[in-house]
Amino acid sequence: MAAVDLVFCQGDSGSDQADRTVLIVGQLSHLQSLAWSDVRDVLLPRVDNETWKTALNSLKPNPTDKCPLWLNLVTVAALPSKVSRHNTPSSAHSLTRLVQTCFSGKRNGHIVVVCEKTSVFALACAIARAFPLFSRLSGHIALDSGYRVTAEFVCVEPNKEPLDTATLMCLSRVAESIRLAARIVDSPCSEMDTEQFLQEVRAVGSELRITPVIFRGEELRKRGFGGIYRVGSAAATPPALAILSYTPSTATQTIAWVGKGIVYDTGGLLIKGKTAMPGMKRYCAGAAAVLGAFRAAVLQGFKENLHAIFCLAENSVGPKATRPDDILRLYSGKTVEIRSTDAGGRLLLADGVAYASRDLKADIILDMATLTGAQGIATGRYHAGLLTNREEWERACVAAGRSSGDLVQPLVFSPELHFSEFSSAMADMKNFDRSKAPCSCGGLFVGAQLGFDWSGAWIHVDMVFPAYSGERATGYGVALLLALFGRATDDPLLQLVSPLGPDMDGPLEDSHSPSSSPKRKKLI
Repeated sequence: MAAVDLVFCQGDSGSDQADRTVLIVGQLSHLQSLAWSDVRDVLLPRVDNETWKTALNSLKPNPTDKCPLWLNLVTVAALPSKVSRHNTPSSAHSLTRLVQTCFSGKRNGHIVVVCEKTSVFALACAIARAFPLFSRLSGHIALDSGYRVTAEFVCVEPNKEPLDTATLMCLSRVAESIRLAARIVDSPCSEMDTEQFLQEVRAVGSELRITPVIFRGEELRKRGFGGIYRVGSAAATPPALAILSYTPSTATQTIAWVGKGIVYDTGGLLIKGKTAMPGMKRYCAGAAAVLGAFRAAVLQGFKENLHAIFCLAENSVGPKATRPDDILRLYSGKTVEIRSTDAGGRLLLADGVAYASRDLKADIILDMATLTGAQGIATGRYHAGLLTNREEWERACVAAGRSSGDLVQPLVFSPELHFSEFSSAMADMKNFDRSKAPCSCGGLFVGAQLGFDWSGAWIHVDMVFPAYSGERATGYGVALLLALFGRATDDPLLQLVSPLGPDMDGPLEDSHSPSSSPKRKKLI
């Protein structure tokens, strides 16, 4: 696929109509609410009013349906009319598939999405996922000389008012950030090792005028980051911990996003099998999502202290590789007996969340990672697994997933029943054992570095399977983070899709922790 310049606009420029692909898409009832004047400029001269009406009458979505209006260049498509309670009401995943089917990437295009205002954000993100940036195909056209796809939204309520310029700018920045995250994940380790990932961090920092703090190689060991250092000790490029910090003067609380950035995971000395190894470049998807979301959040006027922490390593094989039976000391001070070198991601995150709590004094810590293959068994290909110590944040994350299209499903949070899986006679804990609840236990290992009585809010997102679709990365996580923390931005659209909505003020109280600080209970 050629590189596509994706532009969100209001109205159709009408340029090059004879040689472009057009897709008009929405729920059938929304499509039927359109007047001919709403689509005439997009369809003429290739499609007339009678053909348009005939096509609408032929659509029978089950769950989707489409009808060509002029060869294969002009199409009208209907999204599902209803979805289950665990799906996103926007039907974002269906839109991504429809766009991928209709657009080859070898011509200019125009997309008209007819929807409710509350679905604009999720559907814009869905369009962004359909146009990946990374390619090494021969003859691949660079972005600055490729094709352009424009996307416009027709909101069915209240009066089909056009999106304002600020909203279009928000959609563009979010789409750019999703495609950035997907490009990083799609890149092979030969082009995205730890040093090259640091270059991506520096580039975002430069755009935002933020200088990252970076600890690399032996400095990690000296500072006590035993998890990150030892996971990446055998690789040609050294492991690293990078931090981007945005600290506005008006902030009242501190939020940290921690991303797992294993740029390639061989499994270490307990090496993965020949069929399990391909695709392990994707295990930096958590860190990539944090980078993309941080960029968009700051550009959209984040109002609280926000730290993005990138735990970077290549889990490789060599003379310096960590061995099973080795005992490490993590940044939290806890010791860990290594039982599986293929469970290195939790060691990286353990150091990351401990740094967020101890050094950055974060009130809210969210870690995002491709952590366990069992996630796909527990919650499937579309829903990330969610673990948190706060029930109100569990509800908020589920709501943010539905409003953004980055779906999440809660996992069992019961450390008193499950954490005994990590008992060790030699150290404070093991890093792996054959547990009955591997997704929950993997997350609990990370949460244990904060302590299960920690007064702040801790959220863990395990997103191995939603991180990719087919052979392509999805940029999963960017939209989820922006929706979840939308109330902490100045942007009306992000506030609209946030769990509390734009008109609700004040914290959602945690009835189980009446003595905890109100600052640490606040739900943004």
